[in-house]
Amino acid sequence: MTRIEKVLYTGKTRTTGGRDGASRSSDGRLDIRLSPPGSAGAGTNPEQLFAAGWSACFIGAIGLAAGKRKLVLPAGLAVDAEVDLGTTDGAYFLQARLNVSLPGLAPELAHELVEEAHQTCPYSKATRGNIDVELRLV
Repeated sequence: MTRIEKVLYTGKTRTTGGRDGASRSSDGRLDIRLSPPGSAGAGTNPEQLFAAGWSACFIGAIGLAAGKRKLVLPAGLAVDAEVDLGTTDGAYFLQARLNVSLPGLAPELAHELVEEAHQTCPYSKATRGNIDVELRLV
């Protein structure tokens, strides 16, 4: 395991009530209700939050890859993250798909950027070898 030498940021939240609860960040910028996936509850769920965080981070990693090549990314750049919660033999697991849209870029170049981003993004590193992840150019 790689140890962090310099911490750049620490996100701090307090969650109560689990999937039927609430979560609030220490700075108050995040203050949300939680509800189980597929329920009638008004809140979001951990899978949606994970998908949002991962896709935002992945876009940043694509930006780093493009910057190395002195490329300007298209305005329509988007990552649609899908995080599945499921079971196998009664145990809970996650799997994910990152659907990346890089309009106007040659497919080969877009593929290179996505692959490099997947090697750079901390969320991708955290999940590597732990969950099934599919990268798709759309």
